[in-house]
Amino acid sequence: MATRVGMVSLGCPKNQIDAEHILYDLKKQGFQIVSDAALADVVIINTCGFIESAKQEAIDTILEFCTLKEEGRIKAVIATGCLAERYRDEMKEEIPELDAVVGIGSNDKICDIIREILVDKKCVCSYGEKTGLSMEGGRIISTEPFYAYIKIAEGCSNNCTYCAIPSIRGAYRSRPMENILQEARWLAENGVTELVVVAQDTTRYGEDIYGKSMLPQLLEELCRIDGFKWIRTLYCYPERITDELLEVIAKEDKLVKYLDIPIQHCNGEILRKMNRHGDRESLTALIGKIREKIPGVVIRTTLITGFPGETEEQFEELCEFVKKIRFERLGCFAYSPEEGTPAEKFDDQIHLKIREQRAEIIMEEQMVISEQLNEQAMGKTFEVVAEGFDRYAECYYGRSAVDAPEIDGKIFFLSEDKIRVGEYVNVKIDDTLDYDLIGSKI
Repeated sequence: MATRVGMVSLGCPKNQIDAEHILYDLKKQGFQIVSDAALADVVIINTCGFIESAKQEAIDTILEFCTLKEEGRIKAVIATGCLAERYRDEMKEEIPELDAVVGIGSNDKICDIIREILVDKKCVCSYGEKTGLSMEGGRIISTEPFYAYIKIAEGCSNNCTYCAIPSIRGAYRSRPMENILQEARWLAENGVTELVVVAQDTTRYGEDIYGKSMLPQLLEELCRIDGFKWIRTLYCYPERITDELLEVIAKEDKLVKYLDIPIQHCNGEILRKMNRHGDRESLTALIGKIREKIPGVVIRTTLITGFPGETEEQFEELCEFVKKIRFERLGCFAYSPEEGTPAEKFDDQIHLKIREQRAEIIMEEQMVISEQLNEQAMGKTFEVVAEGFDRYAECYYGRSAVDAPEIDGKIFFLSEDKIRVGEYVNVKIDDTLDYDLIGSKI
């Protein structure tokens, strides 16, 4: 009987793609993949190690399955992903119950590692070069079958002072364009109608291979592939958003009018301390240009409050910026001092309670803006991709083109017809609920 393997993947879509490559290798080598990890012989936890809350979630998940092992319900627990890569020595020392700790550069060895730990009953620690993490090969898609992520680059070379990603994932490295297009064609042939383009910084794509950003050209080529209805791009850095990119998004029907731009702050001094670019004036000008060149565009951003040295005046500037710009989508996080990052050693650290209070204030401001924007949607009709049926609310739910999967709000809707997952329908909005919309299929 084949060894049953379960996977729990935490964190971002880029990590999820890594998990999908691992699942493919496991199936190819004869392991049985089970959807409920608690029913497996071996459980792989694909961890996130980006910020403190993500690290804690990963540790809690590992301990949960180690408890199941102690109870005799599963045989082995393996940790891989960012936390395993970032804390190579500490993982095994602090969680001795683990049977294997696998760095991202050794993901291709997991099948052999499983066989080894089941026979020898000894802990295996394996770490390859960060560049050993492949962005290519087969995948078992773990999202809903109608949408998938595609990774166009790995690592990061921006070296923001608060971020551990470069030390975890290595320097930025792009995939050759034809390689990406080949995978995209395979996804389209297998029923994917919504493609989500991801990298740590998508706007940097191609600089290391072609000598300049090739994101506009890549997006144009993706639009030529039959089968895709919506193509969206996440993680666009503001200083690399060019007129050429905006023109491509504006003209291509398949490119959703949605831009994810993590700006982190608007104050020039804070941004410089973050090793970021720009200031309130340049960001305001950029957002104005985006909205002018792409009518109806929806902009998502993320912000950090309580970065070392952030004064009350600088925080107030951020609040005023949020009120004035009126981002359609916004997430805000209290600064997390990450081990090994330059910002962790800055002298002017701000108390956690203040950091969190400031994040709450920003999100309260955004809630008001979101409610006002949702009111403007009343009576309008949106094309919605159905994601499922809510048994409790007794209605279907899905997303419009300007709502990214697993991030943004939902549209709940009634329908007299039976709707299948992945079907695109027109929904007229007649009510709102916090960040969500409510309507009926027409």
